Amino acid sequence: MKFNQYFIMGCQTNLFSEVSMFRCCVVILVIFLLASCGGENTDEISMPPPSVVPEPALLPSKNQSARFLNMATFGATLSNIEELSNIGFETWLDQQIAMPASSHVAYLQALEPNLNLSADEKPDRNARLETWFTLALTAEDQLRQRVAFALSEILVVSDQSAFGDDTYGLANYYDLLVNNAFANYRELLEHVTLSPIMGMYLSVLGNEKPNEQANIRPDENYAREVMQLFSIGLVELNNDGSEKLQNGHTIATYNQETIKAFAHIYTGWNFNGTTADTWWKFYRNYNTMEPMIAVEAFHDTSEKHLLNNVVVPANQSAKQDLDMALDNLFYHPNVAPFIGKQLIKKLVTSNPSPDYVARVSAAFNDNGQGVRGDLAALIKAILLDKEAINGTSSNANFGKIREPLLRAVHLWRAFNASSPNERFQFNWPDYAFAQAPLSAHHVFNFFSPDYAPPGILSEHDLLAPELEMVTENYLTRTSNFLAYSTLWGHTESEGENQDDQRILIDLSSLIPLVDNTEQLLAHLNMMLLGGKMSEPMQVILTQAFDETAGQEINARLSNLLFMIMISAQYTVQK
Repeated sequence: MKFNQYFIMGCQTNLFSEVSMFRCCVVILVIFLLASCGGENTDEISMPPPSVVPEPALLPSKNQSARFLNMATFGATLSNIEELSNIGFETWLDQQIAMPASSHVAYLQALEPNLNLSADEKPDRNARLETWFTLALTAEDQLRQRVAFALSEILVVSDQSAFGDDTYGLANYYDLLVNNAFANYRELLEHVTLSPIMGMYLSVLGNEKPNEQANIRPDENYAREVMQLFSIGLVELNNDGSEKLQNGHTIATYNQETIKAFAHIYTGWNFNGTTADTWWKFYRNYNTMEPMIAVEAFHDTSEKHLLNNVVVPANQSAKQDLDMALDNLFYHPNVAPFIGKQLIKKLVTSNPSPDYVARVSAAFNDNGQGVRGDLAALIKAILLDKEAINGTSSNANFGKIREPLLRAVHLWRAFNASSPNERFQFNWPDYAFAQAPLSAHHVFNFFSPDYAPPGILSEHDLLAPELEMVTENYLTRTSNFLAYSTLWGHTESEGENQDDQRILIDLSSLIPLVDNTEQLLAHLNMMLLGGKMSEPMQVILTQAFDETAGQEINARLSNLLFMIMISAQYTVQK
């Protein structure tokens, strides 16, 4: 089954007959995931082992650099492509890992004087979204920010909660992910556990030791989710991510008794500054800018039986219990394939080969210096793996659906977006994309990492997690957004004024290429598809663009750009 015929069908549909086109869009994307699409540029590069610095002869081409950046950042820019092509993948990664973190809290604090707030007002959700978009678009530490976003979809908290208006608290949690994106996963797990935002979201904060007379039992929410979602998953795994079997059945990683034991571990924690006397005074103690502290009077000190026959002795402090519990999770053999495979799916491909997962798991288990859980080594292993570098040449099922939010940010970065008011205010990503930073409707994120749409994909045992968000309604909204952002959302469009909040792309880099359609498409192919545009797609776009000769330049360019941005070949990151 070939994708090309379906792509042609989609391109020949009237671009403004959206509903009829998008009813077949999911089918098109699914078929494209199953096909390696004849005519695709292979443009491979032979990679040495991740620990070896590439020789000058192995420096990537600009297409290869753009494709790599579209996995490792929020989207390639011309300057980033030039830089990466001159220094190579591993050197660029090392520089990014060493770069200081850009802080969301610090940006919010700098932004606040410009918000014209009254004395009793605080920055709202829109200010936090502005912060996120600004750093996603402009921060130099792109790899760190991109990895933090991936982590935010694994270690989930959400503003769809009672603390949703705590703008600084949520930004502080995001900074926790940013600051620990290249730290050790054990450290990250502890920071997340002691975050007051996570403490409120999954009920660690204020969790008390059992009291039968008062009918109090330790809350099991975090105890369950930290195992199911943040560390080991539901069933035992091999290092390649496959499920271990016993007598033909999967092996559960934990049971209800394990959950109860961990729930007793997570007792006695509350806002920083809380005492035994103020334990129940929520608003007086409220503090989401510092880690939670233990109030020993509310911690259960009984003996507890954890995973792998680990016994937590009685009469320990809350911190001692917590350290043993997190160590118990961290050293479980599932963590490497469970977390490693999820990060592969977030950054690179939805259907990694078992060998790819095994190589990444090995890097998690030992960074080459005997250290387990080194996230910097893990990210390098994910992005430098031969399967990530060579794509469909290494794995015929390689690819992932681009998240709608990331498609918008990619467009803006690729074409040097700006706003007349010199800020990046975009307040309605949920409406356009069914997602926004730290805004999932539940702890399971916007989509499950193991989601397979019913039908042809699931029949082939393939996953497309991001398609769980896709509905006809949101396909239309995302298309409308992309239509606006390309056809009218550019710097040459009318209506600019100082209060204009539109985020506008700059088409000026394309204007010198207008008279050479081949060069123009080669440039757009590099910037948006990393050189992976098929020959049939190039033929279709060439014909469409050449037919508009004589029309206004910006209209021609924006229409061409729109056709690419809504195409199945762009929507599937290859």
